[in-house]
Amino acid sequence: MGYRVLADAAMLAHFAFLAHLTLGGFLGWWRPWLLLAHAPVLLWGLLSVTVGLECPLTVVEDRARLRAGERGLGGDGFIGTYLTGVIYPERYLGLVRALVVVVVVVSWVGAIVRTRRCRGRPPVRRRSAAARTSAPRRSTARRSPPVAPGRGGAG
Repeated sequence: MGYRVLADAAMLAHFAFLAHLTLGGFLGWWRPWLLLAHAPVLLWGLLSVTVGLECPLTVVEDRARLRAGERGLGGDGFIGTYLTGVIYPERYLGLVRALVVVVVVVSWVGAIVRTRRCRGRPPVRRRSAAARTSAPRRSTARRSPPVAPGRGGAG
C-alpha cells in the first residue's frame, strides 16, 4: 500500500507540475517575482521535450507502481500514459505542445507589460489591520445637527 500511495503522490505532483508549467506565468501578473520560480520549470519542460530528459517524478511513479504490483508507466512516460490518447488524440500532440507554448508566451508577455505599466504608479498604501480596527473611520458625508429632546423630530 505504501508504494501505491507514493506512486499516486508522484502522479499528483506531476499534474501539479504541468499545471504550473502551463499557467504559472499568470502568477507573474499578480506578483512579478514569481516569474523567477516559473523560469526553471519552463527550462526543465523545454529540455524534457527537446533533449528527452527523463523526469524524476516519472521514475519514482514507475518504480513505485511496479513495486506495488501494478503496471508501470512503461516507455510511454507520464504524458503518454495519462494525457496523450486519453485527454487528446495522439495525432494532436504537436498542437497541444504549441498551445502550451502560446499560453506560456501570453502569460509572460502579459506579466512584463503589466509590470512595466505599474512601475510609474505610486505604490498603493494600505492600512494595517490594527489601524483599521483601532481607529474608526470618519465619514465624509454631511450629518444633520443633533436634535434636542422634546424639540421637533419624529415621535
